[in-house]
Amino acid sequence: MPIATTNPATGEVLTTFEALTDAEIDTRLEAAAQGFQTLRRTSFADRAGWMRAAADILDTEQDQIAAMMTTEMGKTLASAKAEVAKCAKACRFYAEHAEGFLASEPVEAGKVNATQAYVRYQPLGPVLAIMPWNFPLWQAMRFAAPALMAGNVGLLKHASNVPQTALFMQDLFTRAGFPQGSFQTLLIGSSQVEAILGDDRVAAATLTGSEAAGRSVAETAGRNLKKTVLELGGSDPFVVMPSADIAKAAKVATTARCQNNGQSCIAAKRFIVHADVYDAFAAAFVENMTALAVGDPMDEGTDIGPLATEQGRDDVAGQVRDAVDKGAKVLCGGEPIDKAGWWYPPTVVAELSPEMEMYAQEVFGPVAGLYRVQSYAEAVEIANSTHFGLGSNAWTTDPDEQEAFARDLEAGAVFINGMTTSYNELPFGGIKYSGYGRELSVQGIREFCNAKAVWVGDTEPGRAGSHSE
Repeated sequence: MPIATTNPATGEVLTTFEALTDAEIDTRLEAAAQGFQTLRRTSFADRAGWMRAAADILDTEQDQIAAMMTTEMGKTLASAKAEVAKCAKACRFYAEHAEGFLASEPVEAGKVNATQAYVRYQPLGPVLAIMPWNFPLWQAMRFAAPALMAGNVGLLKHASNVPQTALFMQDLFTRAGFPQGSFQTLLIGSSQVEAILGDDRVAAATLTGSEAAGRSVAETAGRNLKKTVLELGGSDPFVVMPSADIAKAAKVATTARCQNNGQSCIAAKRFIVHADVYDAFAAAFVENMTALAVGDPMDEGTDIGPLATEQGRDDVAGQVRDAVDKGAKVLCGGEPIDKAGWWYPPTVVAELSPEMEMYAQEVFGPVAGLYRVQSYAEAVEIANSTHFGLGSNAWTTDPDEQEAFARDLEAGAVFINGMTTSYNELPFGGIKYSGYGRELSVQGIREFCNAKAVWVGDTEPGRAGSHSE
């Protein structure tokens, strides 16, 4: 894919960029190595000041930044503004909490035959961040804010269709005052990633993207014995039980499926509904989905904009056609919108069966699959019948069922009676083919830290304790 800004609402190529040469990449890697030696020795107070300055820039320039993202990948302007605000909040969260999250943890000295013992959290070095286009600012920021506050430096390889947002990230942290080399954007193609990850100056990598991309990065990192965090795809279940508030569940389901034009890893995708309330939920859900306004993402009244890429639109259309050809029933939508750009309407598909592609696969667009079940056990069985395990929703007012879903759903997150989302205060990540490691919260900032054991013995002669590995 060329490195270019292409407006998905029209298909028009607006700006193109050349990939960095090997010499230019080497210069940036050396700058990262030198920048790490500077940043790691700065105080938490200094880093917090720079991070708050970044948040202030995001607040001040929210409208311009949001318009840039909407132009590059088609999300509605309202959702783009919300994304900028969320990034500013993350900057302030880690500015406030990083020092406490990474404070040394004392160990009872007598139990380890020491006069003093503790665990110290120290940064690893330059981290390569390979990021996707669907939340072009937020997904890079949820790596960058904790990484920089820990004293790591960032090297951003962003998706090739959001180059302006990628360059803005570098500019943001430079303007905020971080030392030179602290955060750099690498405009490169996917074929250049392997050599960079193999370079001794790069300490670790994080990737948000497809299962295939995750496997490739993990393989390269494994050969070089480097730490990785992978946040991959999801085919999240949204389970509705008889005790649920059906009207509320259907309303949230619509948002959960269609947020970001349906292009979210943690969007609800498979709607698993108990037979006792299936008809009522399906009717309300289809009504809500049909009411969504599809149009120019820059317009305030638009709910759904175009999909980000032509290939993405074609993939979604192909999955729906496959289901229909094998006996599924389309309750609304179901065909691409015939106009310039890459449009697909809110769609609900029922009567799915295992031989259909979308039965357990991720659908990256505003398409919902409906599943009718007879019991809690059947609901959980279908919910877990996928290789993915990122997020999950369950709707029930029964306390026993709530506890059971929290226990039984195979996912990195279980949200009960509410939409799955990411919070700074909670760890974010998945299991199974959705990846490993965590972002956000205390777990996220520690992913790229060395948990160093520090042991101090008695300095009096003749009192050194016995030691064994």
